[in-house]
Amino acid sequence: MDPIESKLQELGLALPPAPNPVGSYVPFRTNGNTLYLAGVISARDAAVTHAGPVGRDQTVETGYLAAQVAALNALALIKAALGGLDRVQEFIIVNGFVNAVPGFDQSPQVINGASDLFVKLYGEAGRHARAAVSVSGLPRNATVEIQVTVRTA
Repeated sequence: MDPIESKLQELGLALPPAPNPVGSYVPFRTNGNTLYLAGVISARDAAVTHAGPVGRDQTVETGYLAAQVAALNALALIKAALGGLDRVQEFIIVNGFVNAVPGFDQSPQVINGASDLFVKLYGEAGRHARAAVSVSGLPRNATVEIQVTVRTA
């Protein structure tokens, strides 16, 4: 088993199947040793796991879990693109979007659900540059969407 998947298992988490695109786009692109992922939302098996805005339908804590679900989807896409999670050399950037009520200012705490998971799995190589912004809506009313770029072996 891939060492990163073993770490996931130790954390009580499992890699889902890679999500399929639901629009006119591809799930990932590579350019040299850089892998760019399309945005992934907080969904599993085509069903949104966390819906609605933080500050109304979700809390910061459930938003954190939504970001973790999105991170697992990103990891599933990385595995589909590269054949194994151990081919990631480092995470470059994570752009995080939080469906939230107007004036919500805790997007970084929500997106930490993804960032913390990447660091738990990859250590220093999991640390990344990041944006964490609140938005007034996301596809399928998902609570979180992330977009990830990694450097590969």
